[in-house]
Amino acid sequence: MRYLEAGSGSPVLFIHAFPLSADQWLPQLARVPPGWRFVAADLRGFRGHGPAFADLGLDGLTIDRYADDLVELMSHLEIDRAVVVGISMGGYVAFALVRRAAARVAGLVLANTRSAADSDEGRAKRDKLIETARTEGIAAVSAQMLPVLLGETTRREQPDLVEAVDRAIQRNTVDAVVAAATALKTRPDSTGMLPALQMPALVVHGAEDTIVPAAEAEAMAAAIPGARLAVLPRTGHLSNLEAPLAFNHEIDRFLRELGAARS
Repeated sequence: MRYLEAGSGSPVLFIHAFPLSADQWLPQLARVPPGWRFVAADLRGFRGHGPAFADLGLDGLTIDRYADDLVELMSHLEIDRAVVVGISMGGYVAFALVRRAAARVAGLVLANTRSAADSDEGRAKRDKLIETARTEGIAAVSAQMLPVLLGETTRREQPDLVEAVDRAIQRNTVDAVVAAATALKTRPDSTGMLPALQMPALVVHGAEDTIVPAAEAEAMAAAIPGARLAVLPRTGHLSNLEAPLAFNHEIDRFLRELGAARS
């Protein structure tokens, strides 16, 4: 399992969006606040090429399996508990991690994600994406997803970032993307668990996110006891890449609040 790491101290585990990789978190790994250890992992199959990735066990892959992989990684790195930051698909995996190992989650950041399962319309879109991947390849997947992953302002003002996200998507294999899309469309609804969450939580939303409406982010934050909602302007679905300074500010604030609560 490939992972990136920076800093030292209390651990923070970052879980990337679909269909990217741990590289998504480089803007955060470059600015680790003192006293914290940032770890970002590739979910199973992502950025996987060559003989070492010949048998990844992608058949029947589920969101829970991704979470189990991360628990195993935490054990390998001797991390008992971590603050968990999940964006988009990473948020779904974060919910699964809480379901399976809540005692290991010291805090929760849910960025550009939702607690609900896919609707019928959402599952139909996943099926369309799977068909595109199988018949036209990863470049076609990227072309289909870029307009919704990135906000209008980003697409207009940050062409270099648009190209970087395109390259990141195309580093993945068709098999990994198909397995992940299947896991996404079959994931359980996590809305019922929100009122019972015991750990501090932050919900981050991009004001130009067209995948997760603002109302859903607001409702999720309201349902989690003590959660705070941070809305980043001029930002779409990949908020940590589109507005890294603003995103880092919110993460730093959340970690400071956690540190103050512990002392």
